[in-house]
Amino acid sequence: MTISRRLMATVLRSLATTMLVWAPCAYADVVTDANAKAAAIASKNPATPVAVRTMAIVQVSVFEAVNAITGRYAPYGTPVAASPGASVDAAVAAATRAVLSKLMPDQQAAIDADYRAALSLIPDGPDKAAGIATAEQAAASILASRADDGAIAPSTYRPHTTPGLYVPTTLPAVPHWGKRGPWAMTSGDQFRPGPPPSLTSETWARDYNEIKALGGKNSTQRTAEQTAIARFWEATAPAVYWPVARSVATVPGRDVTANARLLAVAGMAMDDALIAVFEAKYAYNLWRPITAIRNGDVDGNDATERDPGWTPFIDTPMHPEYPCAHCIVSASLGAVLEAELAGGPTPRLSSASSTAAGAVRTWTSVGDFVQEVAVARIYDGVHYRNSTEVGTAMGKKVGELASRRLPKATR
Repeated sequence: MTISRRLMATVLRSLATTMLVWAPCAYADVVTDANAKAAAIASKNPATPVAVRTMAIVQVSVFEAVNAITGRYAPYGTPVAASPGASVDAAVAAATRAVLSKLMPDQQAAIDADYRAALSLIPDGPDKAAGIATAEQAAASILASRADDGAIAPSTYRPHTTPGLYVPTTLPAVPHWGKRGPWAMTSGDQFRPGPPPSLTSETWARDYNEIKALGGKNSTQRTAEQTAIARFWEATAPAVYWPVARSVATVPGRDVTANARLLAVAGMAMDDALIAVFEAKYAYNLWRPITAIRNGDVDGNDATERDPGWTPFIDTPMHPEYPCAHCIVSASLGAVLEAELAGGPTPRLSSASSTAAGAVRTWTSVGDFVQEVAVARIYDGVHYRNSTEVGTAMGKKVGELASRRLPKATR
């Protein structure tokens, strides 16, 4: 019996996604265990921004439920009352289930299976029931607060064209996302950068020629290691980022409440980062490398030579180029992790990728992780270097803001 190449690729990708639930880091507690399973479910959403928003709501709800019981921090939203002795473990499981059930009902069987498995480890009794009740209140409150954040909106994107001229008819992704209500930022344009480089500038020529050489599908200049990095970071779903956060959560001496806060802040920062980057993307509407390189003879720059058949290493995302979304997400997460580590030793950071057959990569510093994500998008052929630098700088600002503003210790 033979299996088609396409079917085999589908099977391998499915197995790799499943592996992300368990690899590559050990779990510190019920919060990180639930996070891994939730990220695997959320990552089944085909729209990455929607999946990132889902995980932010999950982690904030988990934090609110745990914190209502332990009372370590000021709440993010409306305070939730908890009965003395309420089970933290039950609260984590119930908060996760409540949010995922609301936002991803098509995954209900998997959601319920994880929930039953978690509850089976907790003795029945009033503490278990109180933990569930606390979590359901917390999740309902956070879901209500985000119900009108602008995530659900009709597409009013207007394709750029002239009367009668054909343009591709697939509409771009989430053009409304930058208008959403953020968690820590005041608005989507709070960190909007200046415009991209002029097409006649040296910077434009530098970036054009770099990505043309390194980011093409058939590039002979991209090394094997660069290709491995490119393939790894073709993944965009939450499941590729959360293992990095859990690497910090496993540092000895941490506890369940601290981890609930860390993952909540990380979730809010990454969601705000995508709000910021999509606001800027649609404000500037810069062409992607595949468009630019096939039109290199009309950009007004003598240093950019057209290649009519150039294609990128991976499929180009369906939204404008500037700035880099992957870069802003990784840098926002990186800033949160650096704030959490507060200058102390950095544990080995690691993650696995569904687009690289479950391959695991590791980093010895937060900066190395953030930088790898940035250069990966050049090797992928979808982002210019300047865009990766700008996206990274934006993400750092978003992550630092989230770490400063979001739940403060009360004792």
